[in-house]
Amino acid sequence: MFGPGEYVPDPTEGIVDIKDLPRPQRVAYNRHHDHTPCPRWSHLASRHTSGQRTLHDLGDVSTGCPVDLLVTYSSPYGSKCRKHFTIDRSDVAPPGGHSTHWVMQMAVRLVVEDGVPSRPASWHLWRDHRVFVPFATLQNWTEAGGKKGARADEWGVFGLGA
Repeated sequence: MFGPGEYVPDPTEGIVDIKDLPRPQRVAYNRHHDHTPCPRWSHLASRHTSGQRTLHDLGDVSTGCPVDLLVTYSSPYGSKCRKHFTIDRSDVAPPGGHSTHWVMQMAVRLVVEDGVPSRPASWHLWRDHRVFVPFATLQNWTEAGGKKGARADEWGVFGLGA
């Protein structure tokens, strides 16, 4: 184990082809429920379909590999309101985002609090945390204060359009 302040060479330094970077570790994250309350009427809704989504998380520094969360989630159907909705995953990542909240907080803190420009901050996130965030995404996060836009539907429910 390396001590604090000790120089550790970066094994990915000098790699120019993205295919040569280390493969990410896949970590399973389960949000697959049989029954869940409907967000509108609070009645119990049964699972209708399921899906998977990959989110980028802070990497494992000891192995030098990035970490991808493979989130499995269910999409229940409320028989009373006749609506499909997805399980809330907003505690892990914002709706439509590709990175977890931890990555966004680390990136915004690096740019705003430490005053690092977006391009060097992108490299810093890869070098120290093994997560790749494009510098344009960093600019968007810092301008928005680390938040993405809100959903159009206040309940996050998809359905009949009524």
